[in-house]
Order: sequence, then C-alpha cells, then structure tokens
Amino acid sequence: MSSRLDIRLLFATRIVRMFSYGLLAVILALYLAELGLSDSEIGLLLTLTLLGDTFISLWITTRADRVGRKRMLLIGAALMILAGILFAFTRNFYMLLFAATIGVISPSGNEVGPFLAIEQSALAHTLPASQRTQVFAWYQLAGSLATALGSLAGGGLAQIMQNRGVPALASYRYIILIYAILGFALVVLFNFVSAKVEVVFKANEATKINLLGLGASNRTVLKLAGLFSVDAFAGGFVVQAIVAYWFHLRYGVSPSTLGAIFFGANILAGISALSAAWIARQIGLLNTMVFTHVPSNILLILVPLMPNLALAITALLLRFSISQMDVPTRQSYTLAVVSPEERSSAAGVTGIARTLGASLAPLFSAPLIGIPALAGAPFIISGILKLVYDFSLYRSFKTIKPYEEQNPG
Repeated sequence: MSSRLDIRLLFATRIVRMFSYGLLAVILALYLAELGLSDSEIGLLLTLTLLGDTFISLWITTRADRVGRKRMLLIGAALMILAGILFAFTRNFYMLLFAATIGVISPSGNEVGPFLAIEQSALAHTLPASQRTQVFAWYQLAGSLATALGSLAGGGLAQIMQNRGVPALASYRYIILIYAILGFALVVLFNFVSAKVEVVFKANEATKINLLGLGASNRTVLKLAGLFSVDAFAGGFVVQAIVAYWFHLRYGVSPSTLGAIFFGANILAGISALSAAWIARQIGLLNTMVFTHVPSNILLILVPLMPNLALAITALLLRFSISQMDVPTRQSYTLAVVSPEERSSAAGVTGIARTLGASLAPLFSAPLIGIPALAGAPFIISGILKLVYDFSLYRSFKTIKPYEEQNPG
C-alpha cells in the first residue's frame, strides 16, 4: 500500500514542481529585462542558473542512493525556495547571480535540479520492468500538463495584473513569489514519502561505487551522458524563456498570448510522451528515441523560416506534438541498462550532463535574438545539432538492448 502512496506522492510533486517551472519560464526573461539587464546579462544569468543547478544536482544525485533519496529531495526543495525568494526581493545583479548559481530555477520550463533523477529512480524501484516506460510516460504527461497550466497561469496572471494597473515589474515579482511558495508545498509532500523508495546496499556493493555513484555501468553511463549533453546543448538554444522572448521581439506577442502558446505546446508534448510507450513496445526504446526525434528537429529549423506569426506558431506546435516521445524512452532506457543501486547516480549523471550542455547555450542564443538579422539562428543551430546527436546515438547504442527487449514476455 505504501508503494502505491509513494507513486501518487511522486506524481504530485512532479505536478507541483512542473507547474511552478511553467509559471516562471514565461515571464523570467521579461522580468530580468524589466530589472534593466541587457540581453548579454540575461544570457549570462540564465547560463549560471543552469550551471548552478548542474553542480548542485551532481552532488545531490550521486549521493542520493546511499544517503537517502527522500533526504536529498528535501534539500532540492529548500534550494528552490531560496532561489525564488532571492529573485523576488533583490534587484542587485550579483545577488541574482548568487541565487541563480546555488538555487533551483528553471528558465526553460523543463526539469532542473536533482528531482527528476531521484524521483524516477524511486519509481523504478517500486515498479516491475514491464511497467516502467508506461509509468514514465504518464509521469511525463503529468509534468507536461502541469507545465502547460503553469505557462498559461504565468502569462495570464501577469496580463491581468498589468491590465489592472500593476507595473510590469511588480506583476512578474508576484509570480516569482508564488514559485517560492510552491517550493514550500514540495517540502510538505516529500515529507510523506516512505522508506520504500530507498535502495538497500549489501556490504560489498558500497566499496565498488566510484565518486559518481557508479560501478559496473560507469562506461555506458558516461557515453550516454556525453551524447545527452550534445542534445541538451542544442536544446538550450531554444529554451522556453528564449522562445517566448523571440516571439515577443519578432511579433510583439503579449504575455497572455505567450502563455496560451506554451499551454498548447506543452499539452501536445505531454500527449506525444504518452504515445511513446506504445511505440517503444513495437520498435524498441532506442528506435523510438531516434526515429521520432528527427522530424521534430526538422520542424524546429522551420519555425523562424515561416513568413508570419500563424505559421511560426503552427510549426512550433507541430514540433511539440512529437518532440517529447524520446523523453520517457530515454529515461527508461538509461535506468534499464544499469543496476538498481546505480539508478539515481546514472539518472543524475546523464541528467546533469544534459543540464551542463543546456547551460552553455543561452550565452550564445540570447545575444543572437537581440540582432534582427540573426534572431532565427538559435532555432536552426539547435535543429542541426540535434540531428547530429540522433545519428550518433543510434550508431553507438543500436546493439545495446534493455533486458526486457532481450527477453520479451
């Protein structure tokens, strides 16, 4: 019974967290611009936000299996609260840099911090292998729907407040305070998670684990991490905050319309993730990761090439309708090829590699968007790099199959 309760709790924490990320991502770049930061300073701040999340997450996730998954999740929630409070109450650039570096803030609307790796390891710990991808797909859908609602709420609340005479800066600050409050909600929920999610080490197992929390799977995980970092670096050129800023500069799109766009985009992303489990049962996890990703990346390249707003939005929404099929399959594949006592570390190392790759891209993408002639370049660069990743991943791992694909039924 407690395992079922733990699964419900982990789904609830995913929903609360992703709602808060969506809430913040729509207005974050706009908030920083209202504070008087230049495009280059915004890019630097977004990069340090992701870099800080990388190192904090590396420390937390590589220790979670041994120190305690629940304990580390609580630390992550506390860092989310800290970042929200500091972002809301200071206009000092260096204090913002400090908050961005040590706190947990998502400029993309996607997962950051240690939560995803530890939660999925906990879920995998309580599930049979045959159910893992399907549950991960529902987990992804729950997060996408929550992000969509958060995006809609963030843009809508900002617009409502501004229509009622609240200055733009103040309206964005209120939303950041809501982000911090949702961090407190996570603390409460994590407190109810039981010991069933923890892994028990045998006496001789702990001595075989390296500083990254990895043992026999070290080489496989590091190879996956390297490839995932390329994909994430490419994705970092088009994080949600940057795309929202591009639509705002290119077409003058209002915050409420931006919220509606990303509401629809994240709904489609969630549905695409859910369909991934069925496709993976037919053609395998790796094939699903690669063969659904390629057309998604071609659509991404087409977004800035569209001649008007309606077609640009259409290309973006079509891209989101297939863009997340690789996510639950990628996560399931990673956990399938490592032992249970390495899962948090494997998910953490590969997830952190993604965050590290993504963290570098805003340094290049934010200044490009500020140059009219190059504003569409981040979309094109991202799409091309992602296609290179797809080819390299398939070539490197096409012979490595999870246990359940080697032994169907």
